Amino acid sequence: MAKDKAPRRPRAETPKGFRDYFGAEVTERTEMLGRIAEVYHRYGFDPLETSAVETVEALGKFLPDVDRPNEGVFAWQEEDSDWLALRYDLTAPLARVAAQYRNDLPSPYRRYAMGPVWRNEKPGPGRFRQFYQCDADTVGAPTVAADAEICAMLSDALEHVGIPRGDYVIRVNNRKVLNGVMEVAGILDPSDPERFSHQRGIVLRAVDKFDRLGDEGVRALLGKGRMDESGDYTKGAGLGAEQAEVVMGFMAAQGANGEATAANLRGLVGPSAIGSEGVRELETIAELLDAQGYGPDRIIVDPAVVRGLGYYTGPVFEAELTFEILDEKGRKRSFGSVSGGGRYDDLVKRFTGQSVPATGISIGVDRLLAALRAKGRIGQEAAPGPVVVTVMDRDRMADYMAMVGELRAAGIRAEVYLGNPKNFGNQLKYADKRASPVAVIQGGDEAARGVVQLKDLILGAEIAAAASHEEWKAQPAQTEVARADLVAAVRAILARRASGG
Repeated sequence: MAKDKAPRRPRAETPKGFRDYFGAEVTERTEMLGRIAEVYHRYGFDPLETSAVETVEALGKFLPDVDRPNEGVFAWQEEDSDWLALRYDLTAPLARVAAQYRNDLPSPYRRYAMGPVWRNEKPGPGRFRQFYQCDADTVGAPTVAADAEICAMLSDALEHVGIPRGDYVIRVNNRKVLNGVMEVAGILDPSDPERFSHQRGIVLRAVDKFDRLGDEGVRALLGKGRMDESGDYTKGAGLGAEQAEVVMGFMAAQGANGEATAANLRGLVGPSAIGSEGVRELETIAELLDAQGYGPDRIIVDPAVVRGLGYYTGPVFEAELTFEILDEKGRKRSFGSVSGGGRYDDLVKRFTGQSVPATGISIGVDRLLAALRAKGRIGQEAAPGPVVVTVMDRDRMADYMAMVGELRAAGIRAEVYLGNPKNFGNQLKYADKRASPVAVIQGGDEAARGVVQLKDLILGAEIAAAASHEEWKAQPAQTEVARADLVAAVRAILARRASGG
């Protein structure tokens, strides 16, 4: 009789489009988000954490490049109940919170949120289905002073985390101006906002890809469509040549300064009331920022910024890092965008039926971390691991625990080796793998004499790699100190390593 097959073991692999984050990456992200939170807090914004799961109805139909709400999101249906989904951004949950708690929250309500979001999209190089976002929004402020404040705060946050002035620019535009241009082009009817909405969505996404596709690629998407290098075909907006030229003129309206840009935009929108209103708002934002010292060296008006999401109703922003890096083929290129946002006055209205003004910004956390690594602000040296207290005698574990407790109480990161202590060499290998700066050693002889051995693991590695015999004798990597001096001696070694000594 044949034996039953053993059950198949699960494969130990990360699902496609997802990734794991380990110690240094998590620490770097936490520290960066902490510095951003310091700026947001200084501006009067409060933290908010929302559920990772929302109803599909609450999320709405605002995810880019999809027509139905359950496309592009990870969704499931509860038994005899609503469809639920993992949040795809941090803005849609804010709209739900603002509506649900509108009688309890101050108005305007300033909040920031940081956390993972999920998108059920085709993964690719550097494109994951789960990633972190860091948002800041103001709900309930109709004036564009709120938009100007968001831009100023974003500028301060970038500089506070280590992006120096001159290595970034925040570009500001207004969706109302583009609506005015589309009205002139004949694809927006003020009396029937839903008419041509599908075409306008394609135009928005096409123009938003200008920096990647260039003039020719955007023109193709405004017209019949475009096939990319992989053979995938994207249907275009179907605009005629004259209509496409009006839209492309909008993209080229950047002038020598803010006044020249505003004049060009005013000429493009012509008699459009919504377009003229958008130009005036841009001028006001520029004036408010200039009054605070945020000039064109940090923030500029740029018609090329449109943002692809459909819920923006007014000013839109994008932060671009302008320094050069080498791509995978060794070619120089600008780092590119790390943040985007804008005004979305109709998002909360979906829940309340009443217009609630809102504006905000979202930082791509992984992108900004990559930029800081490229600038040498983080990740240049591995962060030191914990001090490792080795175990020479199983029966004296309480003594080792007392040592590690004293170190931790003094604010020193430390741990006791909890593996099999039989092979002491394996304990030191473990300490090396943990990037430990110091190993604490105490056998029975040292305990009887009231001393401990401290092994400077970093110095020991340096001596083994390069030092001469004389240097090795002059600067031994292992020293003996009184047990009572354990904390002070470890602290001295750590201080010497921190100062480069």
